[in-house]
Parts: sequence; structure tokens; C-alpha cells
Amino acid sequence: MFSNVEIDISQSPYLFKCQLYDLTGVPPERQKIMVKGGLLRDDADWSKLGVKEGQKLMMMGTADEIVNAPDKGPVFAEDMPEEEQVIHVGHSAGLFNLGNTCYMNSTVQCLHSVPELKSALIKYPPPVRSNEVDQTSHLLTAATRDLFNDLDKNVKPVAPMRFLTELRKKYPQFAQLHNGVYMQQVCIICNSELITLVAADYPLEDTDALERLFGVDLISRVHYPESGEESTETESVYSLKCHISQEVNHLHEGLKHGLKSELEKTSPSLGRSALYLKDSRINDLPRYLTIQFVRFFWKRESNQKAKILRKVDYPLELDVYDFCSDDLRKRLEVPRQILRDEEGKKLGLKTSDRISGPTDNDVKMAEVEASSNRSGDSSNFQLVEDASEKEKALTGIYDLVAVLTHKGRSADSGHYVAWVKQENGKWIQFDDDDPIPQREEDITRLSGGRDWHMAYICMYKARDVPMQSLH
Repeated sequence: MFSNVEIDISQSPYLFKCQLYDLTGVPPERQKIMVKGGLLRDDADWSKLGVKEGQKLMMMGTADEIVNAPDKGPVFAEDMPEEEQVIHVGHSAGLFNLGNTCYMNSTVQCLHSVPELKSALIKYPPPVRSNEVDQTSHLLTAATRDLFNDLDKNVKPVAPMRFLTELRKKYPQFAQLHNGVYMQQVCIICNSELITLVAADYPLEDTDALERLFGVDLISRVHYPESGEESTETESVYSLKCHISQEVNHLHEGLKHGLKSELEKTSPSLGRSALYLKDSRINDLPRYLTIQFVRFFWKRESNQKAKILRKVDYPLELDVYDFCSDDLRKRLEVPRQILRDEEGKKLGLKTSDRISGPTDNDVKMAEVEASSNRSGDSSNFQLVEDASEKEKALTGIYDLVAVLTHKGRSADSGHYVAWVKQENGKWIQFDDDDPIPQREEDITRLSGGRDWHMAYICMYKARDVPMQSLH
């Protein structure tokens, strides 16, 4: 018997069953809960059931079988403690869908795959009660930390109830209802809000640590051809956009379009509003590069969101050198040559003479080490998994580690799924509570062109070289 089990009557009974699953081990589909002489349905309306505080409810059902380890003989996976099962299986748990929350589940699974973020959240302190701080931010960051911990320690699906509650408190747009049902949300908004929240909320001496993980610094030339006016702007974003048109067949082409835009502002020389051209270049790179495929747009004639189904291919290995500023290209030159030499050695090729002379070496080393202060230095935040490698230099080359897909015709409906590369190199499809192993060759087939799962967000991890290799 369990006492003091709280029921959130604003949520569906299915959420309550997930809560009981955590307590009893009885999966929601096996639970039979008696309320007023009848069975509690997953979609029932709590307000019509008249449940009162202190009321006793009866649940019947069979818990998942617990197999005792034999005294002798081989040890099977199901006999292991759950944390050991996670290591044996090779991936973490899935997440229950709590009612149109696939956008949240897929976002969490992608961010959960970033070991540096998990390491940072482990050290996050408990929320401090104070009128001077935003408690909703603290509570959501703490809930993120605890949810990541639950995923790492469980094989059975996890019900992210506390995380969802805190997410909706902090960002009310995720609590929008339509006909009494929580609406499907756009996962890129959830992704950027969570990264922004943790980056702003985490009390670190090194306040730019999470910016180095995900932030992309852009430098832009803004000009008006007719008057010859020109200026330079800088900004930091958490994702690059891949714009899709009839001319775009590959991610590279979409990124090129995404770095060009039009900007309407007042012209000092003309004394009126004018349409300026904005050409952007990457001026600093993150360890994890997030790219959003701009598949949704507002269709004026039907006054609703529409989806671009066009096929856009993307690579397992992405080189962004062509999109970088001249300054960043200079800083990438030495690390890229070292990476080419290392890869050449593996193929049995002779390495090239990296630096032409001592003077060039000193200059280029200074440029690389200066750039590492943002992109590679991890001494305060411990951004690298191996503590012995405290500094790494980025090369501008990235490897695909996660794909978040959308299936359906509208951003307000359909289904989101995360496809995540594990530390062992295997790919797992996280379809809510159902993790499914996948082949690597199947991942690049999520490029669109038909009414199936297609890439909406791609996350790439930097391929870097240790700073000591530069000396």
C-alpha cells in the first residue's frame, strides 16, 4: 500500500499510471485502477470522476518479472543490476510520451547524448530558495539534471513527469491546449530554450563554458548596394539554418543560402527604410554544431503552417571550412594539417611538412592557442571526457552524432523521433519509450522526399586534435 500519492488532475490519467509504474513496477498497459466501480481509462477526465483528497484507489496488475541470478553458471543480462544492464545494452532508457510530448522526448535524448553537458549538470547544486533568483529556472535545470541521471541508470522507460511540469512552468507556450488536449510543439524551440536556460542558469566561474559547447559566433557584412553603405555586425546563435528551395539538394547548399539574408532598416543617407543585404560567416565554432532544416513555413493562402518535403541530403562528416571567416580559416589551418597527417599515417602515407619555418610556426601557434580560449580550453569546465586532455583545437570538421526527425505534414502535429549515436558507435532510434538499434547507412536516408521521417535537426560533434600535438 502506498500513501500520499499525488494526482495532478490537470494531466491525463495515463500520466498517473506512469507515476504508479515508477512506484510499483507495473507497466501502464497492465494496470487496472478502480474508480467509482469502474476502470480508469487513459483519456478519462479527472474533473468528472470526483476524486477527493485522501481517497483510496485500488490498482491491480502484474509487475515486470524480476529474475534472480543463479548460484552457479553464466550471468545473463536480465540478472544484472539495472545500472550494469545499461552498460550491457549499450544505450540509455526511452521516455514515455505523456501526451504529445514527443517533441520534448526527442530533444532530451539528443541533448542527453552530449557527455560534457551531463558532466556539468551532475555538479549542478540544489535550488536555493530566494526572492532574488528565478526559481523556475533553477527547478527546471535541476529537473534536467535528475532526468539525465534517470536515463543513465535505467533500462526500463522513464516517465519525465517532473521535467515536463517544470518545463511548462518556465515556458508556458509548452502548456498550450487545443480542445482540452496539450498541443504538439516545435522541437527546435524546446532545444534552444533548454540550451539558453542552462547556459544562463549554471553558476560557473567560466560563464562561457556552454557557449563553447553549442554557440556559433557569426560576423556579418551588412550593405546596401545602391548607396554603398556598409557595416559589420556580430552575433552568437545556437544553430545554423539550412534553407530549402528548388536549388537546394544538399546540406552545404542550404547552409550557403542560410548565411545570406535580407535586412530591412533605416538608411542614414536615404533617410528612409531600405532593404539591406546581409552576408554572414562563421567566426568561432562550437564543440557541437546544431543545424536546423527550415522545413516549416507559413502558407498565406491557407493561413496555416506547411512543410517542405523536398529531399535534402546531409553527410556523416561535415566540413564547414568554406563557411568560415578569413580569420577563422587561418586559425584552423594548423589543426587541419595535423588531422590530415594523422589520418594519412593510418593509411600508411607520409606526413607533410606542416610549418614552413620557425617564424611561421610561432605566429600560427599563437593564433591557434588564442582561438582555443573559446573553442578548446576546458580547464575550468572540463569540457572533454578525458581529464588528461585539457585543451583541444577544433579543425572545422564534424561528425554526425544525432538526428531529430519529424514525420507528418504540419509542425502542429506529426511525430518527432531522435536517432542518436552511442559511445560504442552504434546508432539507436529513440521513438519515445521504444529504443530501436539502427544501421549507420540508414541514418542518412532520413533526408526527406517522401511522407516519412525526415531530418529536422542534425547535431555534429567536432573532430579535434590535442593542443600538445601543435607544439
